[in-house]
Amino acid sequence: MNLNETVPDFRLPDLHGVVHRLDDLRGRIVIVNFWSAECPHSERTDQVLMAALHDWADEVALLAIASNASETPETIRRVADARRLPLVLHDGDQIVAELFAAEMTPHVFVIDQVGVLRYRGAVDDVSFAQRAPTRSFVSDAVERLRAGRMPDIQETAAYGCAIVRRF
Repeated sequence: MNLNETVPDFRLPDLHGVVHRLDDLRGRIVIVNFWSAECPHSERTDQVLMAALHDWADEVALLAIASNASETPETIRRVADARRLPLVLHDGDQIVAELFAAEMTPHVFVIDQVGVLRYRGAVDDVSFAQRAPTRSFVSDAVERLRAGRMPDIQETAAYGCAIVRRF
């Protein structure tokens, strides 16, 4: 999937079996976060994104997508509940992970109000060498889109744990 192109619609079930569609969120900015119950980087990202969502209210939707073949639905549900995530979608066959070419957890994609991919990569500038963030790429992208502008930075390298694929 290329930057500045419309993201194809997809359907995934949540942890209760209810199917959700990307196209149902048109009109809102959508953060697609490839998520893991086991990755410590995902846990930190959950805290960052949940705090930001509170400020963005109904303008921004978060889709946490669990694509790791190694994580059971029970583990995903238990951890999502403990972290108080409002919505986690299960991508057990990695179909959506493949659509986005997601490599890590977290690997974040920001889609604008009309469904165009405007940012992909890391949540912020945390890395092995830099443990404390100095810049939030996702927040910057969302704020610029909220203001009707393009993100200054559209792509960064994702940092986290590799998505475990089914072979």
